[in-house]
Amino acid sequence: MDTYTLATAGLPALGWALHGGLLWRRLATARRDPLTGLHTRAGWTARAERLIAKHPNALVLLVDLDDFKAVNDTHGHAAGDAVLTATADRLTAWCGRHGIAARLGGDEFAAVVTDPDRTAGLFALWSALDSPVTHDGHVLPVSASVGHCHRDQLPVPTLTDALSAADAAMYAAKGHGRRNTH
Repeated sequence: MDTYTLATAGLPALGWALHGGLLWRRLATARRDPLTGLHTRAGWTARAERLIAKHPNALVLLVDLDDFKAVNDTHGHAAGDAVLTATADRLTAWCGRHGIAARLGGDEFAAVVTDPDRTAGLFALWSALDSPVTHDGHVLPVSASVGHCHRDQLPVPTLTDALSAADAAMYAAKGHGRRNTH
């Protein structure tokens, strides 16, 4: 084959390979929250479903920041972003290598931990999430309500049922006053 034939046949293939790589990168980026780096709901859900199906001891968490709107209203959106980023970092650190965390939207986060015994425990999570954040010379109060559900407590171990149970537990914690886990 001559050089011209190789070039005309190879250039389109190279172009499609580059295009495919760019599309793959865009898809991966779309599944990550640009502020926190956590998985988005879409990126997290499929992975969380697989983890729940595979790990009988899995723990599902929902986290909602308490009075987050007040931080934004009082200190500005950059301060709110600092609180969201700190929350993401704290949740990720707590999960460690045994789970994945997500930002579902706004000030709501979720996580699945495959082996809760390998974490520092729920009280340690609550304590980490309840620590203030310093931004632009201001100490910002942070608190969160945390709901959880153990997979083995569900009649049908699905992510939807686990999230519903964790959501109910989170609102029960809010009902007992801020800064609670349930």
